[in-house]
Amino acid sequence: MIYIPLIGAVASAAGTVLEKAILKKKKMGIKLYQIAGFLAIVLVLIPLLFFFWKLDAGAFSTKSILIFAGIVISATIANFLVFYSEKAEKITSLEPIKILEPMFVILLAVILSFFIEGIGKSNIKIIIPAVIASIALIFPHIKKNHIKFNKYFIAAIFGSFFFAFELVLSKLILDFYSPITFYFFRCLFILALSLMLFKPGFKSLDKKSSLMILAMGVISVIFRVATYFGYMQYGIVFTTLIIMISPIFVYIFANKFLKEKLNWKNIISSLIIVACVVYALFA
Repeated sequence: MIYIPLIGAVASAAGTVLEKAILKKKKMGIKLYQIAGFLAIVLVLIPLLFFFWKLDAGAFSTKSILIFAGIVISATIANFLVFYSEKAEKITSLEPIKILEPMFVILLAVILSFFIEGIGKSNIKIIIPAVIASIALIFPHIKKNHIKFNKYFIAAIFGSFFFAFELVLSKLILDFYSPITFYFFRCLFILALSLMLFKPGFKSLDKKSSLMILAMGVISVIFRVATYFGYMQYGIVFTTLIIMISPIFVYIFANKFLKEKLNWKNIISSLIIVACVVYALFA
């Protein structure tokens, strides 16, 4: 079943490119996109609940409710910050920042595993290639005198951290849900919170944009369900390592559909991450 996290990696890349296209080409407001996007996800998930419903009593404990609240708040902040950064910057410019997310996930998972029961222990044979892969993805994009730490890059950094934080927190309560049930409630509460905070108008949302956002909703469901499944079956670090293949597909899709150029450093880093994944599979 290792192919499920791999499917998640492809979905993540496709979602990143489509998201960029929606925000950039359609000149859509960030607040409207966040609400419309989560509404689309909720609508996609509703029919699936009839087949994959699971909600155990443990989800209603005070501890679980507080953790869930932390997930919703972190995810709401993360989405807003990432959408904000994507609206102004090229995908390939933001990739070195966004790919900090898997490194944040790995570091948080390893550190918190010493203090919080339920995060899970990770094999050192998995942690080492995961860290190497993270470094391989980041450093080829760092250019001396070319990094501009403007407000969009800073937003992307904090967005990546909050995404990582909510993903690690999710592991603590995932066993009380099915991946689909958990993602439904997560997105439903984020949608409700976003509506209260932003209150956008939907008049500027045309039919084509709505269909693109609905497609984005389908892709988001595939990615997150695959990620949660991987966390439950293989652990956080191993699943994160597999999903780190995603930036490779981002480069390919961005080059093909958005005409953003590739360079040899992207190719080298891609080969390193693939080698790390192959090593981890046979470690």
